[in-house]
Amino acid sequence: MEKLRVLLWGGFIMSLYLVYSQWTADYAVAKKTTTNNPVSATMPRSAQSPQASPSSANTLLLSDSKPELYSLEQNETNKSTQTPTNLVTLSNDVLEIKINPDRGADIVSAVLLGYFLSKDDTENRVQLLSLSEDSYHYFQTGLLSTENNNSPEPNHQQPFLYIRTSGANDGSKSAIFRWESSSIAVNKTYTLTPGSFEVKLAYEIINKGYSVYPYVQYSQIIKKDAKVERSMIDVETYSFDGGIIFNGESYEKLHPEDLVEKPVMTSHLNGWLANIKHHFVVAAIPEAEESFSYQATYDEGKSLEKISAVGETTKTVFPGGTQKEEMSFYIGPKLQSKLKELRPGLERSVDYGALSFLSKPLFWLLDKIHSFVGNWGLSIILVTFCIKLVFYRLAESSGKSMARMRLLAPRIKAIQERFKDDKQAAGQATMELYKKEKVNPLAGCWPMLVQVPFFIAFYWVLLESVEIRQAPFFLWIQDLSSRDPYFILPILMGAGMFFQQKLNPPPPDPMQAKVMSFLPVMFTGMFAFFPSGLVLYWLTNSLLSIAQQWRLNKKFGTKVPMGVETSGGE
Repeated sequence: MEKLRVLLWGGFIMSLYLVYSQWTADYAVAKKTTTNNPVSATMPRSAQSPQASPSSANTLLLSDSKPELYSLEQNETNKSTQTPTNLVTLSNDVLEIKINPDRGADIVSAVLLGYFLSKDDTENRVQLLSLSEDSYHYFQTGLLSTENNNSPEPNHQQPFLYIRTSGANDGSKSAIFRWESSSIAVNKTYTLTPGSFEVKLAYEIINKGYSVYPYVQYSQIIKKDAKVERSMIDVETYSFDGGIIFNGESYEKLHPEDLVEKPVMTSHLNGWLANIKHHFVVAAIPEAEESFSYQATYDEGKSLEKISAVGETTKTVFPGGTQKEEMSFYIGPKLQSKLKELRPGLERSVDYGALSFLSKPLFWLLDKIHSFVGNWGLSIILVTFCIKLVFYRLAESSGKSMARMRLLAPRIKAIQERFKDDKQAAGQATMELYKKEKVNPLAGCWPMLVQVPFFIAFYWVLLESVEIRQAPFFLWIQDLSSRDPYFILPILMGAGMFFQQKLNPPPPDPMQAKVMSFLPVMFTGMFAFFPSGLVLYWLTNSLLSIAQQWRLNKKFGTKVPMGVETSGGE
């Protein structure tokens, strides 16, 4: 039983180590994608057949090849990839986007004005969309005619005419673009409002011809999967960086290796598509209460990922008539309050992993405490205190059992010395001692194991919440999302773990005792490169555990009679 207790301790330590080891892989295992029977997104529902026609399928497979990054008017003799020079800039106080009128009037660049690559670097801002040849990432949007003809249509391959940029009384700014054929005219308007990371897109479709114009709306995100060398000191290199599709209730991560084997094609109501990375999200959000066909593919040779949403309900503009369409984009940090306001469910792009059902209430508590104290470091300390307070009774039971085990330690050691050549007899004698004194060695382990999921869940809160990114604490800790520059917190944490071990009964096996004594050194080295907010949390937890165990040892260590059963003992 004593060995089992040590094994449970090892399980607790291993669960913490697994949190670290998950940095070496994307921490969510991709589920195999379930492929629904696809319906043609370019036909009215009344005319849909179980199998899409070849022309319809080709319409949906937009830009499977590497997108061209140069203007249609580029000199044909110059075949190099160049960034367009006539981009239209639209910005507010938090976001700056650039729109390429020569290719669909689509957003091809987005810079966050209030977020920088590091706290010390106030020159280079976070750029979420770009036409960088090595790691391009941008939107493609437009309208698709459901008629099987080769007439021009306002898709992402067509040039648009930039009309003007205008402002409104509410502080919002809009950029208007126009595409026109002999029978159809389309005004495409992007709007930014002050303080918002949302980009609104509105279409005005005008039928100038003599026949109806049937169409569907689409949007897609094109991204080159840039391979990043993972670094132990850069947590961002270990976070999931890829596509997701939300089905109205939950989302599935799109891993390139799975898309190569089996592309995604499914239909959802109230869904959206996005690319997420550590702290940031780029999302295309179709109109609510409309069904869209969602598709995802990956070109392994070109490292090209494409996620698209195509309307499944055909809209019609009659001759002389006008129709309007709308959708939104979110390009910015994973601020949960803002995400939820834009579309319920969008806040789930904050990836807390399998323990999100625990992480979300813990973040709510952290955010509420921060609204009062105004410092994220203090908020981390207070939430850790609250967690310890909730589990105080369980910890008291565990501490009481450990205190009694300390009283038995000399007798257990005597048994080991008496039967040093017969481990089976030593184990049997130890079990008889436990039974005689009515001590359950597991009573100190189970309460501790119950707390493990909560501490791991809070770990993910601190790791994934952008609100803590580059937030200051006190003194030398000016960025809770970066490592301690002087390694003071990791050293204090290791010292705390060492003293915490001294308050608990040592393992009976000398080899096990040596392994346990080495753990503070190992964790100090490992946590030295963790964000200081995480180290602060673990240091606080260790100090509170030390104080609690010292009090319990003092309370129960000499006063508990050995014939009285412990709480939780059987």
